[in-house]
Amino acid sequence: MQPVTSINGAVPRWWDDGAAVRFVADLVAAELARLRPGTALPALPWPRSCDLARDLGVDSLERMALASALSAALQLHRAGAGDALAAGQTIGAWADAASAGLALHSHEITFRTSGSAGQPKPCPHTLASLWAEVGELAALLPGHARILCAVPCHHIYGFLFSILLPRALGLHPDAVRDVRAASPGMLAREARAGDLVVAYPDYWRAALAAGPFAPGVTGVTSTAPCPPGLAQDLEAHGLARLLQVYGSSETGGVGWRDSHAQPFTALPYWRRDPDDAAVLLRSGAGAGSYPLQDVLAWQGERQFLPAGRIDQAVQVGGINVFPERVAQVLRAHPAVAAASVRLMRSDEGSRLKAFVVPHAGAQSPQLLGAELRQWAAARLSGPELPAAIAIGAELPRSASGKLADWIIDAA
Repeated sequence: MQPVTSINGAVPRWWDDGAAVRFVADLVAAELARLRPGTALPALPWPRSCDLARDLGVDSLERMALASALSAALQLHRAGAGDALAAGQTIGAWADAASAGLALHSHEITFRTSGSAGQPKPCPHTLASLWAEVGELAALLPGHARILCAVPCHHIYGFLFSILLPRALGLHPDAVRDVRAASPGMLAREARAGDLVVAYPDYWRAALAAGPFAPGVTGVTSTAPCPPGLAQDLEAHGLARLLQVYGSSETGGVGWRDSHAQPFTALPYWRRDPDDAAVLLRSGAGAGSYPLQDVLAWQGERQFLPAGRIDQAVQVGGINVFPERVAQVLRAHPAVAAASVRLMRSDEGSRLKAFVVPHAGAQSPQLLGAELRQWAAARLSGPELPAAIAIGAELPRSASGKLADWIIDAA
């Protein structure tokens, strides 16, 4: 491949060189995890030969749901690829069907994220607008020999950095490595000068335990705010640079920064809406208005800092989760009278925690806690599962009566 010199050139056939296999496998894995909460799947990446029925246990109803999700993501129905999906038995066959459909129609791709009710929400983007973003990212990240990616490529973050960015940088397909099956510690030891590591704050935190990075390793982090202390620790452990990218599935990348001490700089095609603080305006490819998921505190016209979620989502392992949805699942248990769920304090961990008030006459706290964990595992995804469940006579509240935080050990 040759490096891209202009973001105005033709958008590449991103599905070539094995990228379609990675995209299909990641999407199928995510959909199966949603359809089967708590069920273990084979570790990614999956080979072309991975059989939907034999290796993944996909039944006819799941197959229909998976095909529908893939078609919606890649707009395959517009290219008449439904029959090829119906006939395909392996990840490779589905990737071939997707590639054939994309060769006829690749104008738009739809990513999904959780909406305010915790349900999957479609976020369509034109391929031209994504390619324009990658042109800006490539200018910020020149000269890398490999991309080590710890995020799925069917999410917008992984798609931009592990599928489109390598093409913009002129990298060979073999230069992109999926490192999710490797421990973060092993990644920190094996990364070498010229590598670009694409991850999220929880992954970076785990990588610190392996000791210093080799000189010349660059990191990218997104999907959740990167705590200032973590950024400082990564620098102290030898990471040459940590590019923090702010954005969402709805908007794509909005801004970037190299230091936690600096505000984010908006990418050049974004500007604030003077009439609505909850909206961003985009020019060029993908032009239009985009609702924000965060309140942004602007410093002039080009720089900003996020100032809190609008939709009350929190992030666990780089995934948006909604504590109120988790609380609703716990309240549905017949022994539960009330429940409150929130993100752990920084000294407690980085998962969700729950406080439950049982109905009078319920079983012992120990038995109820064990039963609630099974109840939750059957109904929630891994990131949504509370890592700690406290049981008490009443929910913690402040002096004014509002729901309050609690310390796990003191619950």
